[in-house]
Amino acid sequence: MTQEYTAQPMANGGEGGGPYGAEGAGQARPVPRGRALLDRLDRWRKDPGTWRRGIVLAVFAVATALLMILHAQIPNKIGNLGSLTETFLPWLGLFVPLLLVLALVRRSGTALVALLLPAIVWANLFGGLLTDKSGGGGDLVVATHNVNADNPDPKGTAADLAESGADIVALEELKASAVPVYEAALAGTYKYHSVQGTVGLWSKYPLSATKPVDIRLGWVRAMRSTVTTPWGEVGVYVAHLPSVRVKLHAGFTASQRDKSADALGEAIADERLPRVILLGDLNGTMNDRSLNAVTSQMRSTQGAAGHGYGFSWPAAFPLARIDQIMVKGVEPTSSWTLPRTGSDHLPIAARVELTKDTAQ
Repeated sequence: MTQEYTAQPMANGGEGGGPYGAEGAGQARPVPRGRALLDRLDRWRKDPGTWRRGIVLAVFAVATALLMILHAQIPNKIGNLGSLTETFLPWLGLFVPLLLVLALVRRSGTALVALLLPAIVWANLFGGLLTDKSGGGGDLVVATHNVNADNPDPKGTAADLAESGADIVALEELKASAVPVYEAALAGTYKYHSVQGTVGLWSKYPLSATKPVDIRLGWVRAMRSTVTTPWGEVGVYVAHLPSVRVKLHAGFTASQRDKSADALGEAIADERLPRVILLGDLNGTMNDRSLNAVTSQMRSTQGAAGHGYGFSWPAAFPLARIDQIMVKGVEPTSSWTLPRTGSDHLPIAARVELTKDTAQ
């Protein structure tokens, strides 16, 4: 007697002949991640709720973009809010990844589309600073450091600066009792120096025509000197503009800083030498409109030839570059921050070229 068997279809779509069918069709085939993501996005697109969810996130994304675009229109009359915003303007970019995560959690297509606006604006304003613009060459290395009046190790700080290889070093916030310590520690590296009030300049090359610069404070926190380098004379300014404060009842108090910036800008505008370097703690960033008297006529070495933002303060977790090296009639070739010392600021340095004619 002959029996006939008919292959029965398996639940997994295979045929009899084994637990996985003739061709092993019972094995689940993994879906490629890219395809899975596209499938998920397709489901989002077809889900009407995708475009209704996340409206608040979308509004916040657009508001962030407008804040970056229109920052110059924020008035300073109320607590210097405009300057405060401009001081920390690059940090608005942190909202982009935060909003991206929230938009994905909410599965909001509206928020994702709106997020493109602040991402594009931030990339246009600050994306270029992330590239390394430093180059080779350069004749002169300059450095500046707010050493902090309460620095517990002025001798060590001076030694670190001397080892930096800088030809010219500017120091700010010099306490009178600490000046002899800095002078002794730097004497072996820098033959020439001058201290004016709470700022000082140390140089491997001769100084002349050194004098205080009146920045309308009532005491000396700025100076000017002619440095005679092997490539000719350079007018070097050292400045420590007044501090700013953020107070709940008064906002961003910076009126004295702004007046001093105007006075410093006037002094630099009157400079007779065509090549000028400004070193110091300006207590403001290049974005701060209140420093226009200075920034409108000089270039930041970090912006022109640095890598990244070069944040210098506070040293423990730098949030802003308020210490500046700026030039006029001089070509920056590289700019960087130096290792932390006993100060609450990071020292910064730059290499510049003096042999190349530069039109400002």
